[in-house]
Amino acid sequence: MSIDLKTIKHISKLARISVDEQRAKKLADDLNSIFDFIEKLNELKTEKVEPLTSIAETTLKLRSDEVKSKNIREQIIKNSPQNNEDYFVVPKVIE
Repeated sequence: MSIDLKTIKHISKLARISVDEQRAKKLADDLNSIFDFIEKLNELKTEKVEPLTSIAETTLKLRSDEVKSKNIREQIIKNSPQNNEDYFVVPKVIE
């Protein structure tokens, strides 16, 4: 696949981006090199290669779910902008 100046101008018009002639030539060269690299990647034989979820072949360490801070409700409620002893008051967001 090859990208020419006409295609670059068309894409820039669709995207409503002004691109001068020099920048359009640079974009065309860059896009053509990207497409060339994609074509090289498409030539690779990957039938027997399993997909990776991560480069590091490690698993996450599991830990027990423990409560570390107990009975701090009063400390949290003190930070509320309005005094209320039951819950944290915030301004209304939706009308």
